[in-house]
Amino acid sequence: MRTSSVALAAALAVVSITTSLSGQKTDTAIDPRSIQLLEQGRAQKASGNLDGATDTLETAVAVDPRNRAAFVTLAEVADARDLPGKAIRLYREALLLEPNDVAALRGQGEALVAKGAVIRARENLVKIRKLCKTGCTDATVLAAVIAKGPPVTTAAVVIKPAVAKE
Repeated sequence: MRTSSVALAAALAVVSITTSLSGQKTDTAIDPRSIQLLEQGRAQKASGNLDGATDTLETAVAVDPRNRAAFVTLAEVADARDLPGKAIRLYREALLLEPNDVAALRGQGEALVAKGAVIRARENLVKIRKLCKTGCTDATVLAAVIAKGPPVTTAAVVIKPAVAKE
């Protein structure tokens, strides 16, 4: 009697869990509206409309926060606008969804080099090389960016014209 009530309770728990799981969307199913907005954002980026692309891609992410490709494209737009810090954050969001995304690792590595974080970029290169067993263009591109190093910035010097005395 005692074991039958425990077995009944366990069976009810299993039925309720499987019923709730079968009603949920799978993790790989991204909202079609988000995918459509992603394509619009890519077209705007390709045409040079970076402001419009940013707005459209942010909407795509708002519609479905699991749209990793939208995060990657949004990060590429941030790179094009010379905003490496924002790009690093957006690539990190994509990598939280899929840690083995080679394109996101490469993009984040490039943005890290632009910010001067070459050591962290090398860590991304190691991850890419582990994921790509044979020749990988992403690894080659990131290795070249790391070898080139961060951009040299100089302080802006303002030269004031000499004032003529009367």
